[in-house]
Amino acid sequence: MTPKIATWLGLLLITGIVADLFATGGDNLIFLGKKLFELMEWVAFWR
Repeated sequence: MTPKIATWLGLLLITGIVADLFATGGDNLIFLGKKLFELMEWVAFWR
């Protein structure tokens, strides 16, 4: 991955996080974080 692509992806990610904070107060980020931890536990179980 080139630095240019990484920069644009980083900016896109930050823009999405800021948009979520303004639109829902971060509720979607909390939901996704909880689901991510559930997925990591599930994957660790099957490992």
